[in-house]
Amino acid sequence: MRVLWVYAYQIVPPQPSGRLGTVRMLLDEETTAARDAARTWSGRIVLERRATHILIVSDGPGRQDTINRRLEAELSRLDALFTVTDPLAVVGPVDALHGTTSNGNGH
Repeated sequence: MRVLWVYAYQIVPPQPSGRLGTVRMLLDEETTAARDAARTWSGRIVLERRATHILIVSDGPGRQDTINRRLEAELSRLDALFTVTDPLAVVGPVDALHGTTSNGNGH
């Protein structure tokens, strides 16, 4: 069993994709840094009609990392109103956490 932590930013009103280039760059940089340090960290932007979400999966329970301060500074610079959920633990077999399914298509 492995424990990962998930939390999300919600931005209302939703932001156009083109406005989030720096946010996307910050997420990519942190994902690469985590991989290089043998840590688990991933962020994904989800664009929806009513809100934009940034979903984070991490091997640590906190959100006080430098990346969170950088993300929040960029969102503030964009004058984007946002909320952040508390991290929630996700516990399960490692294969389940990587989206492996019986038919191998990730669904």
